Amino acid sequence: MDKQDYYEVLGVGRDAEADAIKSAYRKLAMKFHPDRNPGDTDAESRFKEAAEAYEILKDDQKRAAYDRYGHAAFENGGGPGGGAQGFDFASGFSDIFDEVFGDFMGGRRGAGGGAGRGADLRYNLDISLEDAFHGRKIDIRVPTSVSCDECSGSGAEGGAQPTTCGTCGGAGKVRSQQGFFTIERTCPSCGGHGQVIDNPCGSCGGAGRVRREKTLAVNIPPGVDDGTRIRLADEGEAGVRGAPPGDLYIFLDVEKHQIFEREGSDIFCAVPIPMTTAALGGNVEVPTIDGSRAKVSIPEGTQSGQQFRLRSKGMSVLNSKGRGDMYIETAVEVPVNLTKDQKKLLKNFREAGGGKNQNPQSDGFFSRVKEFWEDLTE
Repeated sequence: MDKQDYYEVLGVGRDAEADAIKSAYRKLAMKFHPDRNPGDTDAESRFKEAAEAYEILKDDQKRAAYDRYGHAAFENGGGPGGGAQGFDFASGFSDIFDEVFGDFMGGRRGAGGGAGRGADLRYNLDISLEDAFHGRKIDIRVPTSVSCDECSGSGAEGGAQPTTCGTCGGAGKVRSQQGFFTIERTCPSCGGHGQVIDNPCGSCGGAGRVRREKTLAVNIPPGVDDGTRIRLADEGEAGVRGAPPGDLYIFLDVEKHQIFEREGSDIFCAVPIPMTTAALGGNVEVPTIDGSRAKVSIPEGTQSGQQFRLRSKGMSVLNSKGRGDMYIETAVEVPVNLTKDQKKLLKNFREAGGGKNQNPQSDGFFSRVKEFWEDLTE
């Protein structure tokens, strides 16, 4: 029986991108996996066909040969890298499955054995808004695993080198055949390291690393924001038995400020002003994030909530010499605890009335209320 076209097997066009081919294979593999279809020979056959098609189309050279010659390119063991006729499905599928589904299993396995890379660490660091504006160098203490000094990270007493594991031959994993599948598991003798230690180090117990707290200097650049992540390469946990260390990630949390509110590179500041200043106009002095003072001119008739913009008085911009803006928002204060004379002056002011536009917000509001009531009575 003639073989089905590999593109048709995966259900993709001949111009499909690599990601589309991989995605199509993933769906078919999940659908026809023997574990999901026990005893179904048709599903098993479809499963094999999909794996064989993906084995060819995922490789650029094999795919080019297939596009030109079809299945004939791989007959009698021909073609680049061997042919589909000689495809060892049990071992070959194990590699394909690992490649396509490795991200669901916690990442792809390494090609060989050996100790694993050290774990990445996370450190949450609280900083002030001023620190975020100016930038700062901060020393932190991080509890972590570091390379053992006694054995220089080898895990063996006196710094001796480990020997290759006799069970897995240094691969760190062993395979066993169970019918249709090849089952791969961590080597029980070396724990996946590929090497064994005859005389473990007394300080680290053969791990090649010990727990210790270390001090690190963190450079915080100006303009960082809440949630900014800083990576310190190779400052995570030490790897087992001399393997590379992980990284340390610093996550910044900018504390809430008692005066300023930040939005991106801009800063907002609510400034209370006396009723008389709002009515007659005047000047107010306000603080800025850089520690200086700025004078803001308040025009006559200023209302609560009005904003005044101070250019380039806001936050530093990350990786730039520029700065955002600062916005002053007025909050007109109504006086309390008035004296008799003050109350008398205000009463005279109220009785004196005023022009039509003396109180623009209230005039406009009550005008709309009047129209609303008139509409209800019609």
